Amino acid sequence: MELFDQIFQIQSEDEFNACAISVFQHQAETTAIYQQYLQILGIEISSIDHYAKIPFMPIQFFKTQDIITRGLTAEVVFSSSGTTGMITSKHLVADSGLYERSFRLAFEQFYCPVKDIAIVALLPSYLERTGSSLIYMVDDLIKHSVMEESGYFLYNHQDLFERLNRLKEKGTKTVLFGVTYALLDFVEQFSVDFPELIVMETGGMKGKRKEMIRDELHEVLKAGFGVPRIHSEYGMTELLSQGYSYGEGLFHTPNWMKILIRDTNDPLTLLDNKKTGAINVIDLANYHSCSFIATQDLGKFHSDGSFEILGRFDNSDIRGCNLLVQ
Repeated sequence: MELFDQIFQIQSEDEFNACAISVFQHQAETTAIYQQYLQILGIEISSIDHYAKIPFMPIQFFKTQDIITRGLTAEVVFSSSGTTGMITSKHLVADSGLYERSFRLAFEQFYCPVKDIAIVALLPSYLERTGSSLIYMVDDLIKHSVMEESGYFLYNHQDLFERLNRLKEKGTKTVLFGVTYALLDFVEQFSVDFPELIVMETGGMKGKRKEMIRDELHEVLKAGFGVPRIHSEYGMTELLSQGYSYGEGLFHTPNWMKILIRDTNDPLTLLDNKKTGAINVIDLANYHSCSFIATQDLGKFHSDGSFEILGRFDNSDIRGCNLLVQ
């Protein structure tokens, strides 16, 4: 069985560990920047026998370096959002098929096959720039949805209101991907009573509105859409996989992705469950780049496998991740 097939069929901790070690050994030899980082740390590759021992590469490297398997070229380049003059991250994706396989399988794992659901998107800030991995994903989901109502909306809120009401009347399972400020703009104009609607919050205020406490924000959105909870997506430019939350800010990951928490004062030390620290992400789908990334997000991991996002380091750039002040 090919390693890619093994990655997407992981069912146990042992299988995850075996795949993680294989991916680590591959990237330690073929991803030049990660290889140099490991050499600086003095890591003996053969001594790593568990994913918790793998060194995580600082996410800032994606701002200044081309992180891709030696000898490969990018099929697509994703870039992070940022204000004018800000250095943004870029992710050179050598195999876009791996990304497509990852997000399709994850969406099906957490929700349902995409053909069985209408995909509606209110993502103006993402559509108005190039290089968004989120738009790439939503484009693909819309294309594979067989529902004729699937599609994008910019600022035509009246049309979105009518579309959601039509989907409700038809009893069509529907997910609305929306950037936070645009969802708030919508519910200030319209009120929808659609309890079955999955409202998927995908990003922050993008400088358009004042940041809000998550609980307050979700109460406003729940009232505006008539839903019992607000779902969220945790993804970023540098990854090829994402976690999902069914509500209350508690995220879960697909089987080939894992979250670990590190000490903010000692980046090579991991913390126990329920302790707040910085988030490390293992994304085994990110095979031709780096699967072991030390992010600038603060979070907490729970014993049931869920995790929550508590903010971002004070000295880090504000970027397009799904982060809200808690």
